Amino acid sequence: MIRGGASGSRVAASKGVPFSKNPVLAVSLPVWRSRVVLFVLFAAFVLLAGRALWLQGVSTQFLQKQGAIRYERTLELPATRGKITDRNGQVLASSMPVKAIWAIPEDVLLAPPAKIRALSVLLDMSEADLRHKLDSDRSFVYLKRQVEMDTADKIAKLNINGIDARKEYKRFYPQGEVMTHVVGFTNVEDVGQESMELAQQKSLVGSVGSRRVIKDRLGHIVEDVGSIHEPHDGKDLVLSVDSKIQYIAYTQLKEAVEKFKAKAGAAVVLDIRTGEVLALANYPSYDPNDRRKLTGQQLRNRVMTDTFEPGSTLKPFTVALALDTGRVTPTTRIDTGNGHFTIADRTISDTSAHGVISVAEVIEHSSNIGTSKIALGMPAQEMWEMFTKVGFGQQPKFGFPGAVAGRVRPYKSWRPIEQATMSYGNGISVSLIQLARAYTMFARNGDIIPLSFQKLSEAPQGQQIIKAKTAQQMRDMLELVVSPQGTAPQAQVAGYRVGGKTGTAYKVENGKYAMPRKYVADFVGIVPMSAPRFVIAVMIDEPTTAAHFGGQVAAPTFAALAANALRAMNVPPDSSITQIIVPTSAGPEGM
Repeated sequence: MIRGGASGSRVAASKGVPFSKNPVLAVSLPVWRSRVVLFVLFAAFVLLAGRALWLQGVSTQFLQKQGAIRYERTLELPATRGKITDRNGQVLASSMPVKAIWAIPEDVLLAPPAKIRALSVLLDMSEADLRHKLDSDRSFVYLKRQVEMDTADKIAKLNINGIDARKEYKRFYPQGEVMTHVVGFTNVEDVGQESMELAQQKSLVGSVGSRRVIKDRLGHIVEDVGSIHEPHDGKDLVLSVDSKIQYIAYTQLKEAVEKFKAKAGAAVVLDIRTGEVLALANYPSYDPNDRRKLTGQQLRNRVMTDTFEPGSTLKPFTVALALDTGRVTPTTRIDTGNGHFTIADRTISDTSAHGVISVAEVIEHSSNIGTSKIALGMPAQEMWEMFTKVGFGQQPKFGFPGAVAGRVRPYKSWRPIEQATMSYGNGISVSLIQLARAYTMFARNGDIIPLSFQKLSEAPQGQQIIKAKTAQQMRDMLELVVSPQGTAPQAQVAGYRVGGKTGTAYKVENGKYAMPRKYVADFVGIVPMSAPRFVIAVMIDEPTTAAHFGGQVAAPTFAALAANALRAMNVPPDSSITQIIVPTSAGPEGM
């Protein structure tokens, strides 16, 4: 049968029947469908060809940009922040190279646990904290900033995939807490946060550079494409401060605050000839190299930002105005009575009855009544103009951040009792640096110059406020204050003539005088009086010992500071008196 079938097929073929006509192979689908499929395939190829032409001929720039985004990186080349030095070239702030350690979390977590533990030790953090940082959906995280170079090298030797480092700089302050309120500090981004680091940020920081590189998936640089622009280091800054005097001011201030159990203290030393700030000290202070436990009390720059009622240190300005306008002379007699003087319903008191005394003795004995009577003999406007001319109530232009204006109320609102109390420093607020600058008027023959925190090549031009004769008369009176008969014999300096004025005022809190009473004791002095070189101002905030007056607290601090500063600057002595006489009766001055 089979043979017969095969023979039959061959017969059919030989009879001219085509193989495709075999009924078994007949197609049941319509012909148009195959044509549609053919057309679709042709159209698809046309679209693909058009897309290829578009991508490779028209949009190449876009695609190249997208590709570069995925493998090219622009690296920032940090600039070195400028150094800060004192006037003699002593380095106060410099930048050290360090590393910022960063990670690609998903890659680092694949590392052996032993390496993770070793990394946590080198980063000085717990393994749990490290894993918490790595447990992130981000493709990039900083693990720690400003890591020392030797530590960064040890981390690199761990050879953990996904861990890399970026060069940056860390600021170092060699003089620590002694100089910090002058210099300030920067944050981890190298941006100034306080004092001169903040004030001179633009010139210190310089400008960063950049370069383009190709990186692989793990963040490793595989090719350097080239620099875009080079970094430019910041400019060095030379300050006016002298490190020796600064150290003296800080140590003497710290000793005083601790001795008198005070809340805080501040001191400033000015060069009378140029207006340069030679020292600015605050206590409590802080170490800018380790700010982990920094508090607001430590951070406060009290010389610049704290205002207080200056008390009797303001009396010389009232008396100087009366002298300068010819209303009184140093020998004019003032009747201070029995130590009490009533204006309307208010009574002004002295610490003791002085009777009839000269204007010079008003300053020597710090008489509130004498100063008030002198003030009430002048127009309020003239007093207000004197205060504003020397800078009280005016925004300081020292180029130092945070300097406050203080407060002097408009003269039109003064009542007689207010004019009287302001004449001896109550009802007016100033900062310590404002007060110190104002006293340069007496030391500089009646003119006043701008202050500078940067070293100057020449002295600035002064503005005349009072006559030179008036300034000399005031120096003579201020010298009486530190005599054995004055209110500040403890301000004497062996071998040098000294002049100055004490002040004690009730402390104001929330707009009212604090109860129970709290005090601010201050002293502003000029040395040496024969050829004035320094104005030194000291303020002690809330002394809590039995001694709390300016003559008892701030004056001896001034004396110790001045004695050491004069020797450090080789200022020749101008007095043959080497034995200091402090009478046991020396006590409080007028408030």
